[in-house]
Amino acid sequence: MYLADRSAPAPEGAKTAPDRGPVRAPAVASTVLALGAVSMITDISSEMVTAVLPLYLIAGLGLSPLGFGALDGVYNGVSALVQLTGGHLADRVRNHKLIAGIGYGLSALCKPLLLFAHSLGPISVILTLERTGKGLRTAPRDALISLSTPPELQGRAFGVHRAMDTTGALLGPLAAFLILSLTVDGYDAVFGVSACVAVLGVVVLMLFVPSGVDPVPTPSAASAKATPAKAVAAKATPAKAVAAKATAATARDADRPAPVRLRDALGLLRLPRLRNLAICAVLLGLTTVSDAFVYLLLQRRTGIGDQWFPLMPLGTAAVFLLLAVPAGALADRIGRRTVFLTGHGLLLAGYALLLWAPAWPALPFLVLALHGMFYAATDGVLPAAVAATVPGELRATGMALVGTGQALARFGCSLAFGAAWTLWGTGPALAAAAAGLLCCAAVAGFVLRPSAPQDTR
Repeated sequence: MYLADRSAPAPEGAKTAPDRGPVRAPAVASTVLALGAVSMITDISSEMVTAVLPLYLIAGLGLSPLGFGALDGVYNGVSALVQLTGGHLADRVRNHKLIAGIGYGLSALCKPLLLFAHSLGPISVILTLERTGKGLRTAPRDALISLSTPPELQGRAFGVHRAMDTTGALLGPLAAFLILSLTVDGYDAVFGVSACVAVLGVVVLMLFVPSGVDPVPTPSAASAKATPAKAVAAKATPAKAVAAKATAATARDADRPAPVRLRDALGLLRLPRLRNLAICAVLLGLTTVSDAFVYLLLQRRTGIGDQWFPLMPLGTAAVFLLLAVPAGALADRIGRRTVFLTGHGLLLAGYALLLWAPAWPALPFLVLALHGMFYAATDGVLPAAVAATVPGELRATGMALVGTGQALARFGCSLAFGAAWTLWGTGPALAAAAAGLLCCAAVAGFVLRPSAPQDTR
């Protein structure tokens, strides 16, 4: 129901089929669906590891909460730093698929290495390399999605991609749970199966994702370009037609964008709307407690057994999967600012339940539902908002700038939260994060306030 907009009027210049009327393009491009399949497969692989990693490191290797916070911060911080490099390289070489493929390939190569690492040092190195791959691929992948989608459907396209991605996040922990239940050397089995699945994701990327995607023109722009060409072709003599073709070729060479320079990339921060989005992403990221800590807090708060721990991400992923596309479509209609800030309000409600709610049997379900709603309202909406502010030739770089700032902020939050947990305990640490989130959300609401009707999105 989300892949085609059958109620929309046919755009000007739409192709028609005999006796069938206009043929409408799908609301979500095939490139988006192909990238969604790649992300789904890759996320199955990644979430198999992520689901067991906190328990493996803390219960198996005896890592302290502070140590885990540092590792979790590095795990995400490395991805953030490399994300900026990946975005700039993709724009510079004009091949988003190439850079994304290198990132996916590097992550896939790291998975089997976990089979041979049984101490903190080697595991840290492998996870750092795996996150390097994630950082390289994120911005080029999101740029491919935005460049293949009309501006008015950006939220829906990112919602569809995130829904497919989250399907992998749903299946990964379930697969890890089943493997741990059925095997003797459970952790090694999880790492081995994860490696095989990651290779499959790279194969799908190579076979089904196109190498280059040009920005989708608006109907008016497309008709403006097509009409003069048709007029010339209709009236030209053979000699004039040859001259017209030569002129058109010269114009195409002149219109070809110059190579992207680093100075151009950094100059994006002079765009007021992009700068405001980056500031708000950083502020809110500084108070967003990582998923691993949320699950550990929920386990301690409710007494959930260790054997059920890998299933906790399923609750978040299931809600995210159900709401990602509706939330993206809603953001396209009522404004991305509204949906984005509402998502952080839902996260704040989840923190409040962890802090003060009685130990109801329904508490885990409520917290995980709010956690999933937070991601549905923010994870695809933010890049859709960034895409609306950045020109096509710098799309990957612009997304990387905002994504890097957000991820580095979450890196700092992981370090700070791990230290606060170690020094003060879980309650005061989470209360401090909740108070910070409330203040930062208020600031973001002010900074992102609409100054004109078009700024509400």
